[in-house]
Amino acid sequence: MDDSYSAELERLGDEQLGDDEVERRQIRCGRVCDIAVAGGLQSAADFYYAAVVLMHGLSVDEFATALYFARTAAHRGEGRAWSIVAACWDRWLIAKGLPQRFGTQFLRHHNVWTVDPIEPDISDAERAFYGVPPLWVQRKSAALLQRRTKEQ
Repeated sequence: MDDSYSAELERLGDEQLGDDEVERRQIRCGRVCDIAVAGGLQSAADFYYAAVVLMHGLSVDEFATALYFARTAAHRGEGRAWSIVAACWDRWLIAKGLPQRFGTQFLRHHNVWTVDPIEPDISDAERAFYGVPPLWVQRKSAALLQRRTKEQ
């Protein structure tokens, strides 16, 4: 086993968070998939960083794989992974044309930022379990984003 995968996955995760360039994001997603196929995901942190990278992909399959990796990281004890589980789950649902569960994704509909549509049966207690703020806080954040957008 090549232990350098762990350092590379952490670097890829950090790069993915700070880069909006779609082509570079896709290259990183491809590299994470190569590492996963090679058996390079071993630790909870490896699965966490792999999830972070794939969460910023483009396809339903990338979001589904990110969700699997995030769940694996969380179940192996990576505390940071729970909020990534929620975000990946929401991205996957949205990509499939379904309402999000937790309200982690800010969407722009008709030039208005919102977290809607959202599943009505998810409680703020469940959101808290996943490290997601209450829905009213998420909606307030979307409103703040809308105000900032109008000011530009």
